[in-house]
Amino acid sequence: MFEVRTGSLLSSDELIGGDIPRVSAKSDNNGILGFFDTIKNENARHCENFITVNFFGSDGGIFYHPYKASVEMKVHTLKIPDYEFTVRTGLFIANVLKSALYGFGYGSQLSSTKLKKNNYLISLPNRDGKIDFEFMESFVAELEAQRVAELEAYLTVTGLKDYGLTKDEELAIKKLDNIQWSDFKFKDIFDQIKQGRRLKSADQISGNIPFVMSGVTNSGVANYISNPINYFPPNSITIDIFGNAFYRNYEFSAGDDTGVYWNNTKNYSQETMLFLASSAEKALSGKYSYGKKLRSSQSKNIPMKLPILNKSIDFDYMDTLISAVQKLVIKDVVLWADKKIEATKEIVNR
Repeated sequence: MFEVRTGSLLSSDELIGGDIPRVSAKSDNNGILGFFDTIKNENARHCENFITVNFFGSDGGIFYHPYKASVEMKVHTLKIPDYEFTVRTGLFIANVLKSALYGFGYGSQLSSTKLKKNNYLISLPNRDGKIDFEFMESFVAELEAQRVAELEAYLTVTGLKDYGLTKDEELAIKKLDNIQWSDFKFKDIFDQIKQGRRLKSADQISGNIPFVMSGVTNSGVANYISNPINYFPPNSITIDIFGNAFYRNYEFSAGDDTGVYWNNTKNYSQETMLFLASSAEKALSGKYSYGKKLRSSQSKNIPMKLPILNKSIDFDYMDTLISAVQKLVIKDVVLWADKKIEATKEIVNR
């Protein structure tokens, strides 16, 4: 069914900054490693309007790319002969492939040879014995309309549709280059620093408590469980063995590759905790890997930089700045949602 090609290896010297995405075996950001000027490189293996499957299969990343990109080794490109994906059919088929190509990893990598044998069955809608691309289009369009309506309701209820900056928020952004900073140890910020508990996949009981492990996919939430093990409180930060930090505003459990940080005596606001998560990740960036894993007990004396006023942490500034950043980020989402809603209404009312 698919035309299968495999990417190529380029040295770091061949990767010069530019505007062409390079797709790698990363499992986040649609696998995009960065943007480079590879157009004149014959070894770059460019492709356009395609699906990528890396050597981990669905455990690593399967993504649809509507643009032109170069592709790394360990990444396979899929196209359908005599058919050009639309955004909706590309997304539909990429998600179907995730079920078909499950279970690969370091011990059992998905090679192009395995893919070309076409031994993997995928279920696609059909009409008169042919793939029904029209159904895919309408199905994904329906899902889009439903999700956009849910997004609009969420933005309204949470007040996030109001993306106008207050005077204090505008001032906080302008002051950013002139703020004084100082170092504060993790243990000075958090009076609770705990490590999660090992829980093998086979022992996990299905439930509704998020189970956090190392990694950035889905913010580190690997499963939902009901096991009677340690649950951590809302308004906490998780930091995994690689230094990836996420704020959690819900109760959760965590594996032994994840540390959990919170404060029982100080009621930090959500904005403050978001700021602290970013500062913590910045302090740990590039220092930890598989060869050197971070444990929460080792982090207590690590310093992170925080804004100060009169030699004390300026929590008010942290709150105001995060509020401003949230509004700047949400502005594009609100404007996009508004356009999508209007477009959907036009289609429905025809």
